[in-house]
Amino acid sequence: QAPESSPPLRNEAAVRVLRGRMKGIQGHCNSCYMDAALFSLFSCTSVLDSMLFMPFPRCDRNVQGILRDEIVNPLRRTGFVRASSVMHLREQLTDKGQCSSFTNAEKDPEEFLNLIMQQILGIEPLLKLQSGGQEQECYCYQIFMDKQEDLVVPDVQQLVERSFLSSDLKLVEIPSCFIIQMPRFGKEYKMFSKIIPSLELDITDLLLDSPRECCLCGDVATLECP
Repeated sequence: QAPESSPPLRNEAAVRVLRGRMKGIQGHCNSCYMDAALFSLFSCTSVLDSMLFMPFPRCDRNVQGILRDEIVNPLRRTGFVRASSVMHLREQLTDKGQCSSFTNAEKDPEEFLNLIMQQILGIEPLLKLQSGGQEQECYCYQIFMDKQEDLVVPDVQQLVERSFLSSDLKLVEIPSCFIIQMPRFGKEYKMFSKIIPSLELDITDLLLDSPRECCLCGDVATLECP
């Protein structure tokens, strides 16, 4: 355990601490979905550090302490988290979520995020989406799209834009944190062999009622063509 808070890893420090053998979060009993999610959310960013410290109204402080002291702080300090620490968290999620398979089965990352963010920590939804005039709130966005032959090795920007377009979705507001689940998971099928990370994400065209320039004349656009 590492009870003293550690800042997220950045630049050269991230490379020095996280690169090499026996680095990252140790996998055990189909924990890959949780390991990847926790690493993405906390290793190199502080956007969701409120999950570790804030006393939310429905917050389970025991789970919050395990997440902070046994997983996030050791990951940021030494670059390594033991499988037993993740199993400790999984056991707590099993008790809180009334689902016995959290300790041994492969789950969808969205199911894990919804459980820990909504039911256990009581965090407000991070995303507001609109489709067909109906608003919905959620904690992460899972990319759904049909196989497209022109996308062999896509980047995240392309996938998000095409997924929003095919699902007729818009962001109601700029999200404080935009968690995106790639269409590359599960044992049986992976749509893309590789996906290139976009270091920046342009959401201009994804925002509802956002002023954008006309691609022909450069003035403020009045119509949008899919």
